[in-house]
Amino acid sequence: MLPISVEVILNSMVLWAAPFLRLSAMFIVAPVFSAAGLNVRTRVLMAVLIAALVAPVLPPPPVQTLFSGAGLLMAVREIGVGITIGFVLQLAFASVVIAGQSVAMTMGLGFAMSVDPQNGVQVPVVSQFNVIMATLLFLALDGHLVLIATVVESYNVMPASVAGLPATSFVNVVGLGSQIYAAGLLLALPALTALLLVNISFGVMTRAAPQLNIFAVGFPLTITAGFIMLFLAMPGFINVLTRLFNDALSQTLLVFG
Repeated sequence: MLPISVEVILNSMVLWAAPFLRLSAMFIVAPVFSAAGLNVRTRVLMAVLIAALVAPVLPPPPVQTLFSGAGLLMAVREIGVGITIGFVLQLAFASVVIAGQSVAMTMGLGFAMSVDPQNGVQVPVVSQFNVIMATLLFLALDGHLVLIATVVESYNVMPASVAGLPATSFVNVVGLGSQIYAAGLLLALPALTALLLVNISFGVMTRAAPQLNIFAVGFPLTITAGFIMLFLAMPGFINVLTRLFNDALSQTLLVFG
Protein backbone atom coordinates (compact mmCIF):
# COMPACT_ATOMS: atom_id res chain seq x y z
CA MET A 1 0.00 0.00 0.00
CA LEU A 2 1.40 3.37 -1.04
CA PRO A 3 1.58 5.90 1.78
CA ILE A 4 -0.47 9.09 1.35
CA SER A 5 1.38 12.24 2.27
CA VAL A 6 -0.10 14.92 4.48
CA GLU A 7 0.09 17.44 1.62
CA VAL A 8 -2.17 15.29 -0.55
CA ILE A 9 -4.71 14.96 2.24
CA LEU A 10 -4.72 18.71 2.92
CA ASN A 11 -5.10 19.52 -0.79
CA SER A 12 -8.03 17.12 -1.00
CA MET A 13 -9.65 18.73 2.04
CA VAL A 14 -9.71 22.10 0.28
CA LEU A 15 -12.14 20.73 -2.33
CA TRP A 16 -14.89 19.86 0.16
CA ALA A 17 -14.08 22.28 2.98
CA ALA A 18 -16.21 25.09 1.50
CA PRO A 19 -19.47 23.09 1.15
CA PHE A 20 -18.82 21.42 4.50
CA LEU A 21 -18.51 24.75 6.30
CA ARG A 22 -21.55 26.24 4.56
CA LEU A 23 -23.71 23.21 5.29
CA SER A 24 -22.52 22.96 8.89
CA ALA A 25 -23.32 26.62 9.55
CA MET A 26 -26.77 26.17 8.03
CA PHE A 27 -27.43 23.09 10.20
CA ILE A 28 -26.59 25.09 13.33
CA VAL A 29 -29.18 27.81 12.63
CA ALA A 30 -31.87 26.35 10.37
CA PRO A 31 -35.08 24.98 11.90
CA VAL A 32 -35.49 21.21 12.26
CA PHE A 33 -31.74 20.71 11.81
CA SER A 34 -30.94 22.90 14.82
CA ALA A 35 -33.41 21.11 17.11
CA ALA A 36 -32.04 19.79 20.40
CA GLY A 37 -33.12 16.28 19.46
CA LEU A 38 -30.61 16.20 16.59
CA ASN A 39 -27.18 15.81 18.18
CA VAL A 40 -24.00 17.42 16.92
CA ARG A 41 -22.50 14.17 15.65
CA THR A 42 -25.46 13.61 13.36
CA ARG A 43 -25.20 17.13 11.94
CA VAL A 44 -21.47 16.78 11.31
CA LEU A 45 -21.95 13.40 9.63
CA MET A 46 -24.70 14.79 7.40
CA ALA A 47 -22.54 17.77 6.45
CA VAL A 48 -19.57 15.50 5.63
CA LEU A 49 -21.65 13.16 3.47
CA ILE A 50 -23.45 15.90 1.56
CA ALA A 51 -20.22 17.87 1.06
CA ALA A 52 -18.50 14.77 -0.30
CA LEU A 53 -21.35 14.28 -2.79
CA VAL A 54 -21.59 17.85 -4.09
CA ALA A 55 -17.94 18.90 -3.93
CA PRO A 56 -16.99 17.35 -7.33
CA VAL A 57 -19.62 19.41 -9.18
CA LEU A 58 -18.80 22.74 -7.53
CA PRO A 59 -16.26 25.21 -8.87
CA PRO A 60 -12.82 24.86 -7.25
CA PRO A 61 -12.16 27.14 -4.28
CA PRO A 62 -9.88 30.15 -4.76
CA VAL A 63 -7.37 29.00 -2.11
CA GLN A 64 -4.72 26.31 -2.26
CA THR A 65 -4.58 25.50 1.44
CA LEU A 66 -6.90 25.99 4.39
CA PHE A 67 -4.14 26.89 6.83
CA SER A 68 -3.51 30.37 5.46
CA GLY A 69 -4.92 33.86 5.64
CA ALA A 70 -6.94 33.35 2.45
CA GLY A 71 -8.23 30.02 3.76
CA LEU A 72 -9.40 31.67 6.98
CA LEU A 73 -11.22 34.41 5.07
CA MET A 74 -12.92 31.82 2.87
CA ALA A 75 -13.98 29.83 5.94
CA VAL A 76 -15.49 32.92 7.60
CA ARG A 77 -17.37 33.76 4.39
CA GLU A 78 -18.73 30.23 4.03
CA ILE A 79 -19.93 30.20 7.63
CA GLY A 80 -21.57 33.59 7.14
CA VAL A 81 -23.44 32.45 4.03
CA GLY A 82 -24.65 29.27 5.75
CA ILE A 83 -25.84 31.13 8.83
CA THR A 84 -27.68 33.67 6.67
CA ILE A 85 -29.52 30.96 4.74
CA GLY A 86 -30.58 29.17 7.92
CA PHE A 87 -31.54 32.38 9.69
CA VAL A 88 -33.92 33.44 6.90
CA LEU A 89 -35.90 30.24 7.32
CA GLN A 90 -35.71 30.55 11.09
CA LEU A 91 -37.55 33.86 10.72
CA ALA A 92 -40.47 32.00 9.13
CA PHE A 93 -40.74 29.81 12.22
CA ALA A 94 -40.51 32.91 14.39
CA SER A 95 -43.71 34.20 12.78
CA VAL A 96 -45.47 31.03 13.93
CA VAL A 97 -44.34 31.70 17.50
CA ILE A 98 -45.54 35.31 17.25
CA ALA A 99 -48.94 34.13 16.05
CA GLY A 100 -49.24 31.65 18.92
CA GLN A 101 -48.25 34.23 21.52
CA SER A 102 -50.79 36.73 20.20
CA VAL A 103 -53.62 34.20 20.33
CA ALA A 104 -52.56 32.81 23.72
CA MET A 105 -52.48 36.26 25.35
CA THR A 106 -55.92 37.10 23.96
CA MET A 107 -57.62 33.84 24.93
CA GLY A 108 -56.14 33.81 28.45
CA LEU A 109 -53.46 31.14 28.08
CA GLY A 110 -50.49 33.46 28.27
CA PHE A 111 -49.57 32.02 31.66
CA ALA A 112 -49.49 28.42 30.35
CA MET A 113 -45.84 28.16 29.36
CA SER A 114 -44.01 25.15 28.01
CA VAL A 115 -40.54 24.46 26.62
CA ASP A 116 -40.37 24.77 22.85
CA PRO A 117 -38.59 21.65 21.49
CA GLN A 118 -37.38 23.60 18.46
CA ASN A 119 -35.77 26.60 20.14
CA GLY A 120 -35.34 25.38 23.71
CA VAL A 121 -37.10 28.39 25.28
CA GLN A 122 -40.38 28.76 27.14
CA VAL A 123 -43.33 29.76 24.97
CA PRO A 124 -47.11 29.60 25.43
CA VAL A 125 -48.67 26.23 24.70
CA VAL A 126 -50.41 27.66 21.64
CA SER A 127 -47.05 28.69 20.22
CA GLN A 128 -45.66 25.23 20.92
CA PHE A 129 -48.62 23.68 19.12
CA ASN A 130 -48.04 26.00 16.16
CA VAL A 131 -44.32 25.14 16.07
CA ILE A 132 -45.08 21.41 16.06
CA MET A 133 -47.60 21.88 13.25
CA ALA A 134 -45.14 24.03 11.31
CA THR A 135 -42.37 21.44 11.74
CA LEU A 136 -44.58 18.60 10.51
CA LEU A 137 -45.76 20.70 7.55
CA PHE A 138 -42.18 21.70 6.74
CA LEU A 139 -41.12 18.06 6.64
CA ALA A 140 -44.22 17.05 4.65
CA LEU A 141 -43.38 19.67 2.02
CA ASP A 142 -39.80 18.29 1.81
CA GLY A 143 -38.59 21.65 3.04
CA HIS A 144 -35.51 20.06 4.60
CA LEU A 145 -34.48 18.66 1.20
CA VAL A 146 -35.22 21.95 -0.55
CA LEU A 147 -33.13 23.77 2.06
CA ILE A 148 -30.13 21.50 1.43
CA ALA A 149 -30.58 21.95 -2.32
CA THR A 150 -30.74 25.71 -1.77
CA VAL A 151 -27.37 25.65 -0.01
CA VAL A 152 -25.86 23.81 -2.98
CA GLU A 153 -27.51 26.17 -5.48
CA SER A 154 -26.23 29.16 -3.53
CA TYR A 155 -22.81 28.58 -5.09
CA ASN A 156 -24.26 29.88 -8.36
CA VAL A 157 -25.01 33.17 -6.59
CA MET A 158 -22.31 33.27 -3.91
CA PRO A 159 -19.37 31.08 -4.97
CA ALA A 160 -16.56 30.35 -2.56
CA SER A 161 -14.35 33.42 -2.29
CA VAL A 162 -12.17 35.35 0.11
CA ALA A 163 -14.24 38.55 -0.27
CA GLY A 164 -16.71 39.56 2.40
CA LEU A 165 -20.48 39.38 2.14
CA PRO A 166 -22.16 42.33 0.41
CA ALA A 167 -23.66 44.89 2.76
CA THR A 168 -27.01 44.63 0.96
CA SER A 169 -27.37 41.07 2.26
CA PHE A 170 -27.59 42.26 5.86
CA VAL A 171 -30.01 45.03 4.87
CA ASN A 172 -32.23 42.50 3.08
CA VAL A 173 -32.24 40.16 6.09
CA VAL A 174 -33.25 43.01 8.40
CA GLY A 175 -35.97 44.00 5.93
CA LEU A 176 -37.44 40.52 6.19
CA GLY A 177 -38.25 41.20 9.85
CA SER A 178 -41.24 43.38 9.00
CA GLN A 179 -42.54 40.75 6.58
CA ILE A 180 -42.23 38.05 9.23
CA TYR A 181 -44.13 40.16 11.78
CA ALA A 182 -46.89 40.78 9.23
CA ALA A 183 -47.01 37.04 8.46
CA GLY A 184 -47.38 36.26 12.17
CA LEU A 185 -50.32 38.63 12.48
CA LEU A 186 -51.88 37.14 9.34
CA LEU A 187 -51.65 33.65 10.84
CA ALA A 188 -53.31 34.81 14.06
CA LEU A 189 -55.85 37.19 12.51
CA PRO A 190 -58.89 34.83 12.31
CA ALA A 191 -58.62 33.77 15.96
CA LEU A 192 -57.82 37.30 17.14
CA THR A 193 -60.85 38.72 15.32
CA ALA A 194 -63.20 36.15 16.84
CA LEU A 195 -61.76 36.62 20.33
CA LEU A 196 -62.10 40.39 19.97
CA LEU A 197 -65.81 39.97 19.27
CA VAL A 198 -66.13 37.66 22.28
CA ASN A 199 -64.45 40.19 24.55
CA ILE A 200 -66.67 42.99 23.20
CA SER A 201 -69.70 40.82 23.97
CA PHE A 202 -68.50 40.31 27.52
CA GLY A 203 -68.00 44.05 27.86
CA VAL A 204 -71.60 44.68 26.80
CA MET A 205 -72.82 42.00 29.23
CA THR A 206 -70.87 43.60 32.07
CA ARG A 207 -72.46 46.99 31.38
CA ALA A 208 -75.93 45.44 31.12
CA ALA A 209 -75.58 43.26 34.23
CA PRO A 210 -72.92 44.64 36.61
CA GLN A 211 -73.70 41.99 39.21
CA LEU A 212 -72.51 39.26 36.82
CA ASN A 213 -69.09 37.83 37.76
CA ILE A 214 -67.52 38.25 34.36
CA PHE A 215 -64.22 36.68 35.41
CA ALA A 216 -65.84 33.43 36.51
CA VAL A 217 -67.91 33.21 33.32
CA GLY A 218 -65.77 34.89 30.69
CA PHE A 219 -62.46 33.18 31.36
CA PRO A 220 -63.60 29.60 30.51
CA LEU A 221 -65.69 30.83 27.58
CA THR A 222 -62.77 32.80 26.13
CA ILE A 223 -60.49 29.77 26.28
CA THR A 224 -63.19 27.56 24.74
CA ALA A 225 -63.87 30.06 21.97
CA GLY A 226 -60.15 30.33 21.30
CA PHE A 227 -59.74 26.58 20.84
CA ILE A 228 -62.81 26.43 18.61
CA MET A 229 -61.47 29.21 16.40
CA LEU A 230 -58.06 27.57 16.20
CA PHE A 231 -59.76 24.39 15.00
CA LEU A 232 -61.96 26.18 12.47
CA ALA A 233 -59.08 28.31 11.16
CA MET A 234 -56.68 25.38 10.78
CA PRO A 235 -57.19 24.93 6.97
CA GLY A 236 -56.44 28.60 6.35
CA PHE A 237 -53.53 28.44 8.82
CA ILE A 238 -51.97 25.58 6.84
CA ASN A 239 -52.46 27.38 3.52
CA VAL A 240 -50.87 30.59 4.78
CA LEU A 241 -48.04 28.66 6.42
CA THR A 242 -47.36 26.75 3.20
CA ARG A 243 -47.16 30.00 1.26
CA LEU A 244 -44.90 31.45 3.96
CA PHE A 245 -42.48 28.52 3.73
CA ASN A 246 -42.36 28.75 -0.05
CA ASP A 247 -41.62 32.47 0.14
CA ALA A 248 -38.97 31.94 2.82
CA LEU A 249 -37.20 29.26 0.77
CA SER A 250 -37.16 31.55 -2.24
CA GLN A 251 -35.92 34.49 -0.15
CA THR A 252 -32.88 32.55 1.07
CA LEU A 253 -31.03 33.30 -2.17
CA LEU A 254 -32.63 36.68 -2.88
CA VAL A 255 -31.10 38.20 0.24
CA PHE A 256 -27.73 38.00 -1.47
CA GLY A 257 -28.96 40.30 -4.21
